[in-house]
Amino acid sequence: MVGFKNSQNPDDVDPGFIESICQSTWKTIYRFIYYRVQNREEAKELTQETYVKAIRFMQTKNVRPEKQIPFLKTVALNLMRDQWRKQKLRGKNIGIDAINPSEAAVADSSERSAQRLVIEQALDQLKKEERMVVELRILKGYSVAETAEILNKQEGNIRVIQHRALQKLAEILKPKTESWGEADG
Repeated sequence: MVGFKNSQNPDDVDPGFIESICQSTWKTIYRFIYYRVQNREEAKELTQETYVKAIRFMQTKNVRPEKQIPFLKTVALNLMRDQWRKQKLRGKNIGIDAINPSEAAVADSSERSAQRLVIEQALDQLKKEERMVVELRILKGYSVAETAEILNKQEGNIRVIQHRALQKLAEILKPKTESWGEADG
């Protein structure tokens, strides 16, 4: 692969190659991560860690240029999952008397299931094209350009479809989400 010497030594990476990969993919990968973690510092750290791990792998394997972004997204997702697992294992500090574990588990699980069902039903009410755009852009984290390419449409058209779909979803979900807030309070 261009940018790598024939050696397997990690120190033999061409800095220009690393720079070109980072410049061409940094914004996409950072946004992909930020969308999921919603924290700038955490997104920056995870983006950097993604490149550290990816470059190590790319030194020994041939990752074609058109596969770099999907590869980096996969590495980023794996890092985020690892981080979430660690956070889940650490847990939160609450007094033992603060909650009834069996009631909390049942309520939380059934509430999440009900919310997921309501959202799926709302998505089913959208036109097929609108649902595809929402799934690709919001649920899967694709960029406008990537979504446009997949659906064979103009980027501006994707933005319009997404905007209309989100407006419809907001209208469909509005009465239901208002009741969710009441249950919490």
